[in-house]
Amino acid sequence: MPPAPPLPPAASAVPAPSRISHAWLARRQPAWQRLRELADALQHGGPRALAADELREIGRLYQQAAVDLAALRPVRGADTYAFALNALLARTHGLIYAAPRRRGREPWRFYRNVYPEVFRSCRGAILLAAAILLLGALAGALLTHQQPAFFASLAPPAVRAAIRHHRMWTTPVLAISPSASSGIMTNNLTVAFAAFALGITGGLGTLYLLFFNGLLVGAIAAACATAGMGLPLWSFVAPHGVLEIPAICIAGGAGLRLAQGLLFPGAARRRAALVRAAAEALRLLLGVLPLLVVAGLVEGFISARPWPVAGKFALAAALATLMIAWLAGLARRAPRVADLGA
Repeated sequence: MPPAPPLPPAASAVPAPSRISHAWLARRQPAWQRLRELADALQHGGPRALAADELREIGRLYQQAAVDLAALRPVRGADTYAFALNALLARTHGLIYAAPRRRGREPWRFYRNVYPEVFRSCRGAILLAAAILLLGALAGALLTHQQPAFFASLAPPAVRAAIRHHRMWTTPVLAISPSASSGIMTNNLTVAFAAFALGITGGLGTLYLLFFNGLLVGAIAAACATAGMGLPLWSFVAPHGVLEIPAICIAGGAGLRLAQGLLFPGAARRRAALVRAAAEALRLLLGVLPLLVVAGLVEGFISARPWPVAGKFALAAALATLMIAWLAGLARRAPRVADLGA
């Protein structure tokens, strides 16, 4: 980072210890807060998270905060402010001068610190995607219950034959677990990327894909329930489904966010709005990758195995809890300076 330009005399002047007052603290705290915000952005996203003027600004604010710390240290009763400001300066110094050597940790920081915010910012589109998937599942279950021929026209022949003989169609997965796991991951990633990419159709393709997948799930669930296979089905689906189904909804939400930029640009030019929406949607889609990788491993190596039913549901509950904690940001660790406004 280039050296920051010199501070103007009025800003760099150090007041005498006896002149530091509540008014002086009130004037300086907004600058300390701004420095903390820029340091947070630098920590979470690296240098690329800050614009050129923000990089210059953080250098100026860092210099001024060092001057402020020198003014605070001799003052009796200012220990709390001095300690917090010293911690802020130490963290900012490390971020400014050590950021290039920490790039290997950027993916981890993105998923831990940044992605929960990305998820929350797009929760409207994700909820809409989940609603369409659920609507398809309800329609599939209702149509299968009322017209058994509907299920026969929708489900793959192997699934229909297995249900007809009251057995699960997942037995072949056990024999080729590694290959099956790889194939499952590839298939799920293909569906997720398709749900995202079809957003360019104005969201119609994304909505169709979500509804159709929900329709198939609902139809199979209703057929298994009718055949008395509800428990075997859900004990198979639960361990990986608690990750796989939310992942598809998130991917669908990314596609709908892309469609939003295309159809509703607002005050911006349509091209600019689409570029911005595509960037946000792509960041949202990145969260699908770890979910589907774990779901593929669980489905290939655990879901189809003859584990106790209680064990499978316990695993599903544990995975769901971890996912919710991650998306809610409970695992986020963003070091913060003590409240400078206290």
